[in-house]
Amino acid sequence: MLRAMTRILLIQAHPRPHSFGAALAERYEQAARAAGHELRRVDLHTLRFDPLLHQGYDVVQPLEPDLQTLQRDLLWAQHWVIAYPVWWGSVPALLKGLLDRVLLSGFAFRYQPGQALPERLLRGRSARLLVTLDTPGWYFRLFQGASAHRMMRDAVLGFCGIRPVRISAFAPIQGSSAARREAWLARAEALGRRGR
Repeated sequence: MLRAMTRILLIQAHPRPHSFGAALAERYEQAARAAGHELRRVDLHTLRFDPLLHQGYDVVQPLEPDLQTLQRDLLWAQHWVIAYPVWWGSVPALLKGLLDRVLLSGFAFRYQPGQALPERLLRGRSARLLVTLDTPGWYFRLFQGASAHRMMRDAVLGFCGIRPVRISAFAPIQGSSAARREAWLARAEALGRRGR
């Protein structure tokens, strides 16, 4: 029986190209390609764009060429993988700026007259979040409410129709042993092989 191959867009969103989060993305990518999945990769720190919405959403801010290409890749992909760290209970500023700039009305969602909730234009896609934290996972969940997870899963991706959104958290990175990190890399590799 042939296994279905998946079109994957991998966004490596850690600002440092040699971070552990980038290593997770690399291991995922290698395994996905070796398994025959189609994969396009974007290293967020290499894109040239203004992450600020200078007039909010009141004025259309033209997309830079890198963002136009990224929007095409987002539509091409069946499955999004985003690798990023949690900083101050949220995502890094550059990733937040990217979300603000590319997930626009008319592209990711559309409000209809008389409807309180928007039409979700990115339905039919799924996502995997590869998230690194220095905070222990139990503390992040119990005492901080898993704020970054809820934001990305529900307020951003779910709002646009992307479901399911699965989260793989790797924590705490700080003070982790080489053996623990290798086990985490193996976990990312297994996800890549399955295109999940």
